[in-house]
Amino acid sequence: MSKTPKILFPILTFLFFINHGNSQNNFNQEKTILLKLKQQWSSSPNVTSWISSSNHCSWPGIICTQNSVIGIQIGFGNISEPIPQFICDLKSLTFLDLNHNFLPGPFPAIYNCSNLEFLDLSFNFMNGTLPDDINRLSGSLQYLNLTSNNFDGDIPSAIGGLSQLKVLELAGNLFDGSFPAEIGNLLNLEFLVLSQNGFAPQAIPSRFTQLKKLKNFWMTEANLVGGIPEDIGNMTALEFLDLSVNGLSGSIPSGLFQLKNLTIVFLYNNRLSGNIPQSVTSLNLDVVDLCKNNLTGKIPEDFGKLKKLSRMIVFDNNLTGELPDSLGNCESLRYLRAENNSISGKIPDGLWTAEKLSTFMIQDNLFTGQLPHRVASNLSLVDIRNNKFSGELPTGISTWRSLSVFRASNNLLSGEIPQELTALSELTVLLLDGNILSGNFPSNISSWKSLVTLNSRRNQLSGPIPAALGLLPNLIDLDLSSNQLSGEIPTELGNLRLTSLNLSSNRLSGIIPTELEIGAFDRSFLNNPGLCASNPSVGLSSCKGKTRSDKFPVKLVAALASVAAVTFMVAVLYSLFVLRSRRKRKQGLVSTWKQISFHKLDFTESDIVSHLTENNIIGSGGSGQVYLVPLRLSGNYVAVKKIWSNRRMDHKHEKEFLAEVQILGTIRHSNIVKLLCCIFNEESKLLVYEYMENRSLDIWLHSKKRLNSASGSAPHLVLEWPKRLQIAIGAACSLCYMHHDCSPLIIHRDVKSSNILLDTQFNAKIADFGLARMLLKPGDNTVTAVAGSFGYIAPEYARKTRVTEKIDVYSFGVILLELVTGKEANLGDEDSCLADWAWRHLQKGKPIADALDEDIKETHYFDEICTVFKLGLFCTNTFPSSRPTMKEVMQILIQCNSSPISSSGEHDVLPLLNNSRRERIEENDHTGC
Repeated sequence: MSKTPKILFPILTFLFFINHGNSQNNFNQEKTILLKLKQQWSSSPNVTSWISSSNHCSWPGIICTQNSVIGIQIGFGNISEPIPQFICDLKSLTFLDLNHNFLPGPFPAIYNCSNLEFLDLSFNFMNGTLPDDINRLSGSLQYLNLTSNNFDGDIPSAIGGLSQLKVLELAGNLFDGSFPAEIGNLLNLEFLVLSQNGFAPQAIPSRFTQLKKLKNFWMTEANLVGGIPEDIGNMTALEFLDLSVNGLSGSIPSGLFQLKNLTIVFLYNNRLSGNIPQSVTSLNLDVVDLCKNNLTGKIPEDFGKLKKLSRMIVFDNNLTGELPDSLGNCESLRYLRAENNSISGKIPDGLWTAEKLSTFMIQDNLFTGQLPHRVASNLSLVDIRNNKFSGELPTGISTWRSLSVFRASNNLLSGEIPQELTALSELTVLLLDGNILSGNFPSNISSWKSLVTLNSRRNQLSGPIPAALGLLPNLIDLDLSSNQLSGEIPTELGNLRLTSLNLSSNRLSGIIPTELEIGAFDRSFLNNPGLCASNPSVGLSSCKGKTRSDKFPVKLVAALASVAAVTFMVAVLYSLFVLRSRRKRKQGLVSTWKQISFHKLDFTESDIVSHLTENNIIGSGGSGQVYLVPLRLSGNYVAVKKIWSNRRMDHKHEKEFLAEVQILGTIRHSNIVKLLCCIFNEESKLLVYEYMENRSLDIWLHSKKRLNSASGSAPHLVLEWPKRLQIAIGAACSLCYMHHDCSPLIIHRDVKSSNILLDTQFNAKIADFGLARMLLKPGDNTVTAVAGSFGYIAPEYARKTRVTEKIDVYSFGVILLELVTGKEANLGDEDSCLADWAWRHLQKGKPIADALDEDIKETHYFDEICTVFKLGLFCTNTFPSSRPTMKEVMQILIQCNSSPISSSGEHDVLPLLNNSRRERIEENDHTGC
């Protein structure tokens, strides 16, 4: 026995050196493969630091275990070449993550990667159909993510053969065929995401309910029809269910709300009918959104027993009955929307005081009862319009400290408006119209510094209009009409920059403030017999002819005789006046111009109108001509847009004119062009803007427009990259403000380079808000017709006429591509747009450098320019959900402008776009529709 070790030692030593040699050979072989891969992906700055002299396990993006490569992770890596088959020569490769790159071509033939468990190729440019033999992928594959590519056709049934899959994400592609029932064979599946695909109409296969391990089931906007499978209750692990924005019909299966792990349910925007299941034992429910269906019956009593319920959204259905008393005990509830149903009865007392409740919208129902003295401290939005609430506004309303929006129109509220209401300093909107309120309006309202809209029309209010209204800095919409208000209109109201005013049908008297004698308010004072004006254009009698006595003095009789003596002469002069007026009307110089001012002005209507001559025209568009008008006193210039007066187009241009005035008259931002005033009469409408000396961006970018500039000093110098980036940041700031800081948010709908104006310092200002739209409510997102300019119109907007802020993001992405390529948005024809061209350029594997404008290919800025090019591509993604928000776009551009170049040669900014799915849900706030 003692000799055995001596015999074994040389054998073991020999085997050690053999294994060590094999290990070393494998180590060297892997490095060789990766260096070959570096040559294949030469466009990616992420692989430039792969140096042969260093250990490849230390290279960025390479994951090793025991000196063997098991993973490659290069997200946002600017890879624009296909995945080579030889990548599978890395025999231990189990993890491949290449998300957010520019991988082109068909699905890669990587069937020899026999140990692959994780494959993420999401947010790339791959196209064609998925292979029918996709089941040849590794039998160990557990994760497959192909989200946001351009795959089309059917999802092959062979995908059901990947039996170990736990995650299957195919959202945001171009699939227009079917999805297979065989997905139901993936019994280990935990995440299934097939959303935002244009599948042919198809029902959810009942076989899907075999997926008892499935936690996330996401098929929003997938053209689903038919009913929700009755045995969905078999999917016992289900936590997140999103089947929203489809054509599902029938009732909600009773087993759905029996699932113990269910947390979030989105079934909004379908055609579901019948009662909501009354038995709810899914105690972990957090969000329930059933809005915009045809549901009937009562809201389940069991909803109020849920301890994690934060959002209940059931508006736009046919629900009846009363709100469950149990909701009064639901302390977790933050958000309740039940508007536009037929729900009746009183509000449970505890619901008003639910500690976390911030939004309470129950308008357009049949609710009764009185308002409470005390509400939840977080309650900021209350909408009870069009119900039957009665009684007085409670004096305890002073404790509603967080209230920002209070809409109580068209109820049966009575009594006086309590002085305590003026303690609410956060109020921005107060609607009390259509009630039975009486007495004087509160005078001490100076605390309403944030108030934007005040409406108390159609009540029985009496006494004077409080002068303090004129001291509210943000008030732009005031309606006190159809009351019994008396006395004079306070001169302080003239200090307000009102866009809407209605004081008609009261008992007001005296002369109206001079600042309110403008054409826009020509119906604002009607049916007040005691009112008069110095300007008869507002529909009132003139104060100048008024006399306090009914008797005729002797001197007046003599004067009348003198008048009779010159009647003939007056008639002659009148005839001459008529002829002169007609001549002026033909020349567009009608004397009855009306004006609304939004800023302090140093000019009058006549200063503007007299310069609207052919020699002063500097541009022309679809809605009218633009004039450059010199100002006599200051020596400055203004730009004046004259809206076409073609009668056939009156309605369209009237809407554009009103949109421009409504939006630009109320918002202020350094990157939005100033609307100084509007001037109009029966025949013409003029919009007067600050003049931008460097005209519009398109003139600077596109040589033809530069050469053909109509008048003024046509730009002839090259627009250097720093100025282009400065312009991009300025325009992004304005859109970010409109999308994220305005309430309601504003969507421009016509973002294009000709609507980005430049001042002397090349600061950008967005102009032309004629097509802009305020989204007053979440469901207010469709239009009857597409508007905008070819090359800038987002595909979903052209296809579905759906208006979201992402259509502006798409248009802005086109502008980014214009800035870096110098090409026009439509590339000179109606069949090819810049965004499609740029995507095809990358899909063909061409380098970004070949797409750039020759004028800006400076080496020093090359990485910045490439980043902006890629950002333009992300913004013009086919799918809205895959585009960044304008806030993210602005962050990236600012960081691009200020941060040093990273060691990899590229700005580390694109990961800002990679929000998690949960963050996206919270960001969108999922208010339903």
